[in-house]
Amino acid sequence: MSVTIFHNPQCSTSRNTLSYLREREIEPEIVQYLKNPPTADELRELFDDLGIPVHDGIRTHEKDYKELGLSPDTPEKELIDAIVTHPRLLQRPIVVTEKGARIARPSIDVVDDIL
Repeated sequence: MSVTIFHNPQCSTSRNTLSYLREREIEPEIVQYLKNPPTADELRELFDDLGIPVHDGIRTHEKDYKELGLSPDTPEKELIDAIVTHPRLLQRPIVVTEKGARIARPSIDVVDDIL
């Protein structure tokens, strides 16, 4: 099974999710999205896989969110452009498999149904 994790090594939840996968003998492709931000097209595909509105995948407590004047009413194209420019806004970690994608928050267990 192909598994990808959008990972921030500074984030304890992201590190715990990576460990959770490895405990299950899954070695995922690791995308360090802060170093290699996804493109707008990749983000659109990711949010399609997640099955959620773009705003639900944004870290609303980030300084950039407030400084950019983002809100639930911001058009999705603008939200995606903001994530491309400020990848720290992307909720993390995100695990992707052939069965779908999940944000492993607040609990790591949410990824079980796509493994």
